[in-house]
Amino acid sequence: MGTFHQGKSELHGITVVVDTDGPEIFVGRCDDVDDRGVFLHDVDVHRDGENGRSKEDYVKRAAQLGVWKKHDHLVIPNDRVVSIRRLGEI
Repeated sequence: MGTFHQGKSELHGITVVVDTDGPEIFVGRCDDVDDRGVFLHDVDVHRDGENGRSKEDYVKRAAQLGVWKKHDHLVIPNDRVVSIRRLGEI
């Protein structure tokens, strides 16, 4: 269950992992998901292979240790989103 606010998605306020069709994967606090994309706050981004870690290795580490914010706000366009998962379920 998420924090419910009028007009926001069910993931509002939840830390999520957004995988893309490219090398990037994002972890951040979801503000909203709509037909434009996924709106995140306090976002970390990882590129596949960066620091010798695959996307999945990065996500496992993020689930254990947390992330370091690199961006205050980002929007990931829907046409790039492959999946959205709750970090707490990993």
